[in-house]
Amino acid sequence: MTGNDAAGKPRRVLLKLSGEAFGGGSVGIDTHVIRRIAEEIVPAVKQGVQVAIVVGGGNFFRGAELQQAGIDRSRGDYMGMLGTVMNCLALQDFLEQEGQATRVQSAIQMTQVAEPYIPLKAIRHLEKGRVVIFGAGAGMPYFSTDTVSIQRSLEIHCDEVLMGKNGVDGVYTADPRKDPEARMFTQLSYNRALVDNLAVMDASALSMARDNHQVIRVFGLEEAGNVTRALLGESIGTRVSADESVTK
Repeated sequence: MTGNDAAGKPRRVLLKLSGEAFGGGSVGIDTHVIRRIAEEIVPAVKQGVQVAIVVGGGNFFRGAELQQAGIDRSRGDYMGMLGTVMNCLALQDFLEQEGQATRVQSAIQMTQVAEPYIPLKAIRHLEKGRVVIFGAGAGMPYFSTDTVSIQRSLEIHCDEVLMGKNGVDGVYTADPRKDPEARMFTQLSYNRALVDNLAVMDASALSMARDNHQVIRVFGLEEAGNVTRALLGESIGTRVSADESVTK
């Protein structure tokens, strides 16, 4: 596959990466994981795919968890936003080591390390073949990076949102680690995902995707080459859209 659609228009996607993926399941960053993800992004960009990225911060801080520990929820969310920027800078470094021009845009002003989030500027970077990484979430508390990934994808006119997951290769009818009868969806409707509370993304993000007809693809991060395949538009994992649900 190439980075252009049937009409010759460049494919533009938003890749959502969780903080847990960056941490390899623990606190801090796992440089081996981030390097591998960076190495798999570059081939797709070289084939003409325009790649924007939203990174979570769960490997450092989660506002809801900090709230349970007694920290003010808003302040905890801001701490989480700063964690996402650390992840952004790590990914930027590994991408640039691969020779890939990259820009970090932050929803919170920190001009020494990142540009401010400006949608038209982000689009211009993408058109010039640069990868754009969005940090600091929405810049406001109570917004998950899932919601931000849908919002950013709509604002910069992405064809698809790609949700890289750890531990699963798509969305299942039940938790495949607990239920041997669980089947993976190849196609899943927004409504089925919402009503059955399937683990695609949080409900507000999924509702925003449904209301704006944004297609989502959920895929497994751990298999080598999957990031490249997802960016190029291969039918891996689970496609979430308005179409009827279909299982394997």
